Amino acid sequence: MARDMSAYRDVAVESFDDGRAVRVRPVVGQAYHPLLRVQCSRAFVEDHPVGTRFLVQAKLTDRLGGTPFLYVYHGDPVVVLSPAEANKFLAEFRRGRI
Repeated sequence: MARDMSAYRDVAVESFDDGRAVRVRPVVGQAYHPLLRVQCSRAFVEDHPVGTRFLVQAKLTDRLGGTPFLYVYHGDPVVVLSPAEANKFLAEFRRGRI
């Protein structure tokens, strides 16, 4: 079965250290709360320092009615965002809101 690409959206995420492990969360200023879990490949998190921001294609999902989370397909490209690129992306997001 093919992936429904219409369910995926551009989301800026960042890595952070929660005291136990390096995790990924949505960047503040988007439609997704920063406490929302992000399930993604560990490879791009392990290859970059904590605090790095990425632009990913993600979809909001829940597994069999569980807690909602953002899912990033492991085969999709991940773009590392500079601080200026992250600010530009977030500004475009805010401008596009109704």
